[in-house]
Amino acid sequence: MANATSLDPLSEFGRLLMVKLRDRGIDRLDKMLAAKAKAPALQKLQGELKSLDQEQRLLLRRAFVTSLDSAIHDFLFALQEQNDSDGRVAVLVDGSRIAEASDGLHGELFTEDGWFARYSKHGEPPEEA
Repeated sequence: MANATSLDPLSEFGRLLMVKLRDRGIDRLDKMLAAKAKAPALQKLQGELKSLDQEQRLLLRRAFVTSLDSAIHDFLFALQEQNDSDGRVAVLVDGSRIAEASDGLHGELFTEDGWFARYSKHGEPPEEA
């Protein structure tokens, strides 16, 4: 992975989104499914997750990743729409509006050189999702 300081503003935003949102969300679910979360507020939920068999756990994880990725996609689409209309909401990285650097932020996620593949340690979403 490229050094964060060497990335252009659009790529830096994608890296931040993948590492701090997507990867952390998936890692948290994996930690709860493995019964390794320490937070007191998660103990009851974690205990309930223990009752799931392996097939159910895989289904839950797939549903979670699909939902998370859909939410990220929709958020990026909304940012792009804002940029293309009145621009009331914008994300700046190093003073640059990231939506102006893309012809469709939501499309930055996909392909072999998209944000999922380049910056998320969990890679692209599974095909069967």
